[in-house]
Amino acid sequence: MANIKSQKKRIITSRKANAANRSNRAALKTNIKKANAAVAATSDAAEREAVVAKTFSEIDKAVRKGVLKRNTANHRKAAIAKLAAKKED
Repeated sequence: MANIKSQKKRIITSRKANAANRSNRAALKTNIKKANAAVAATSDAAEREAVVAKTFSEIDKAVRKGVLKRNTANHRKAAIAKLAAKKED
């Protein structure tokens, strides 16, 4: 443990941020899995579009929060879009 007061504060804030990031990352992974399952299961194009749009929004929110990097987010969004497009065929 640090002896300097500012470093003690920094340790506390970094632990809080770590917990928040972990929680956000877990929620994002859950949403992505649910979206993949919903896209694979549904045959209605409008419903699929709604699920994809909601998931894209969640991914973009994670990027703004710093949970995901931009390219990783783009990769995940492309995979979901590809799955949705494949389902339409």
